[in-house]
Amino acid sequence: MAFDFIDESLRARHRDGLWRKRHTLAPGTGPLIEIDARHYLNFSSNDYLGLGASQLVAQAWVDGLSEYGSGSGASPLVTGYTQAHQALESHLAKVLNRDRVLLFNSGFAANQAICQALFPHNKDTTNKLIVADKLIHASFVDGAQSCSANFKRFKHNDRQHLSQILTSNHLSIDTLIATESVFSMDGDQAPIIDLANIAHQHDAWLMVDDAHGFGILGKQGLGIVEQLELSQKQVQVLMATFGKAIGTAGAFVAGSEQLIDYLINFARHYIYSTSMPAAQAHATLASIKANQNPKRRDRLQTRIAQFKQLAAAAKIPLFPSDTAIQPVFIGNPQQAVALSDKLKNLGIWVSAIRYPTVPKGTDRLRVTLSAMHEEQDLIALVDALQIAISQT
Repeated sequence: MAFDFIDESLRARHRDGLWRKRHTLAPGTGPLIEIDARHYLNFSSNDYLGLGASQLVAQAWVDGLSEYGSGSGASPLVTGYTQAHQALESHLAKVLNRDRVLLFNSGFAANQAICQALFPHNKDTTNKLIVADKLIHASFVDGAQSCSANFKRFKHNDRQHLSQILTSNHLSIDTLIATESVFSMDGDQAPIIDLANIAHQHDAWLMVDDAHGFGILGKQGLGIVEQLELSQKQVQVLMATFGKAIGTAGAFVAGSEQLIDYLINFARHYIYSTSMPAAQAHATLASIKANQNPKRRDRLQTRIAQFKQLAAAAKIPLFPSDTAIQPVFIGNPQQAVALSDKLKNLGIWVSAIRYPTVPKGTDRLRVTLSAMHEEQDLIALVDALQIAISQT
């Protein structure tokens, strides 16, 4: 019978404690969410600064809708590229010290586009190489596996292993090294300067996925390249998203004039997709400009320090992270789900993260902190974690 594997795959997900399902949130903003008529403190949102819940960004959406309407109506190469899109791209290029910026509907699409455009199947595939951190996001892995390059992965943040791979593949002409700035499931950061130096030594390009750093890192929240003062020659391909700290949606790729022109002409995810709504681009620019004020970012750093101090005092086993992503190590999928459910019974929403999102045996509760949280919210979280862990 056709597609018999579907039923068996679903049964296996149940059997292995890896079943996933959605939860419908009621309307509302802020750190308190409502699901199935129950309220929870939310520690599973990537809206790290609360900009997605801010009145300023909401008003910018309204202004954009009034000016441009609800959709873009076409792909960017037809009639879907407006002054709002251009203004957002121009602003980002200026503040990031990049030649050009190109907008995408999602970080997933941007990562796919980078891989598939730079390593197309209709070109000579000899000596093409992508080397990515073992923990890089699934969107990049899928993109790398679907293009023409030889795809290898180096041990997480392991500079020596990366150098060994590059040395053993020294005949590769076009080489792309890829990493995240802040790793989405572990919360730690990549040694970007070292990776840039290694890339230079091997005549390779460095690509950084700054999805969880953009909006947070740097004096104006412009991400890893601002924080470390990295030039376009050091990070040739920069990708970041707006759906996390910036509080809207979509993504961008920043780089040289030649790179962006190339993507406009050869990135199928860009060419054949309807543009993000102009109102979205308008609201995103307003959010980025508002984030120049460090108040929200300073508040988030205070909450991170407070949570780590509380968790250490309670002997809760955290991953080594100084970012808003604070995973609690569990190591077993069924146990991670059970702990997540116990926290929900206590009014705390923390998602269990399991394989294949993370490597087997590293199942965890992924706590994400926000500038919207109060200190008493963190105390409630740590108290609930102590109770849930003690009952397991």
